Amino acid sequence: MLNFVRDGDTVIVHSMDRLARNLDDLRSIVRQLTAKGVRVQFVKEQLTFTGDDTAMATLLLSVMGAFAEFERALIRERQREGIDLAKKRGAYRGRKRSLSEAQVSQLVQRASSGAAKATLAREFGVSRETVYQYLRTAP
Repeated sequence: MLNFVRDGDTVIVHSMDRLARNLDDLRSIVRQLTAKGVRVQFVKEQLTFTGDDTAMATLLLSVMGAFAEFERALIRERQREGIDLAKKRGAYRGRKRSLSEAQVSQLVQRASSGAAKATLAREFGVSRETVYQYLRTAP
């Protein structure tokens, strides 16, 4: 998007935390966009930034961006806690393994005998990276 927008465009973003990972990124992206003559409008915060922003607008961007970063950190913390609780209950097991134990042993045996990893990946229906992961973790 940063490469595509042009002077006179308006970028509409639902919330500040959707545009950037943290406050520094948010400031940088808004500065980049407004330098190109692009308006940045945040729907949730009801703020609009243009190239001729006042000191008050800059302050609002910083304060609201800090709150958005804080809110996102709280959400991630709660998510981690929920996952930990689900793991303790046995409800969260992660993704199902792609290959069975028998397939893994066959994969390891063929790889050690010199079979190409790409060929093995095609035959077992997995990516090459998955083949390498199985080979790294195999006993």
